[in-house]
Amino acid sequence: MNPSTKQFPKLTSALAAAAAAALLLAACGTQATENSGASAAPAFSASAAAAPTPSPAASPAVSAPALQPTATVETAASSSPAVAAKQYKINKNYDVVPLDTAPEANKKVVLLTFDDGPKKEDMLTLILDTLDKHKAKAIFFVNGNRIKQNPDLLKLIHERKQTIGNHTWDHVDLKKEAPEKVDQQIGDVQTIVKELTGEAPKFFRPPNGSGSDYVREAVKKAGMVYMTWSNGSLDWDTKTADKPQEVIDNVLKQLHPGSNILMHELAWTAEALDKLLTELEAKGYSFVDPGTIALE
Repeated sequence: MNPSTKQFPKLTSALAAAAAAALLLAACGTQATENSGASAAPAFSASAAAAPTPSPAASPAVSAPALQPTATVETAASSSPAVAAKQYKINKNYDVVPLDTAPEANKKVVLLTFDDGPKKEDMLTLILDTLDKHKAKAIFFVNGNRIKQNPDLLKLIHERKQTIGNHTWDHVDLKKEAPEKVDQQIGDVQTIVKELTGEAPKFFRPPNGSGSDYVREAVKKAGMVYMTWSNGSLDWDTKTADKPQEVIDNVLKQLHPGSNILMHELAWTAEALDKLLTELEAKGYSFVDPGTIALE
């Protein structure tokens, strides 16, 4: 034992311990680097240990694509229920049929539609409640003069997630009207519906099914799908008034895959609706969401 060792035993022990610790840390760092395949981590400090865990956006472990905001927006949009995939179209017979690009779409479907509203809150609410009960969607083809009388009822249709269609302002026979009158009857409804709901109608039905080439062109320019119907409930007929079962029977007699069912906001139709939808479901039919109909 030399004099320096004898004189400073504690210092020598401390230096030896420090050297051993350094060798151990170096070995651990080398092994961690080899296992992870990454570059050596920055030196550890007490202040880093006390710091909160960094958010994923700031963490070096998160890959660059996950940090791109556009990728997040696109993912959200593609999964949003508000953007329905287009699966159907209205054919020349006004039936609802699958698009050529959606051959897997169910063919055994019907489209529910209600004309000439909005009229009365009690009837409309019963119809809306029944649709909700059956998880069904429909198009409500509304008239501008009735919207002006009942703006809150139009908003109710929109708030209940049903689709609003254009049925002209005054329920006139467009086939007998001059072009400027046709434009006004169609355009004024587009304007008031958009003002009240934020969305202009995408579907159009001419009153009494009476149209012309000019009407069809005007509807197309307005960005809407033109349709009449392929299954009439005859609920408007005086022979059917106050007879809910007649409404049901009339629809079932004409029932076929893709039926575009014409109904109206009437007390006996509202009363018949629950039983009608139950019978359609029992026959294996589903209800088309208008949002899945292509605008062509």
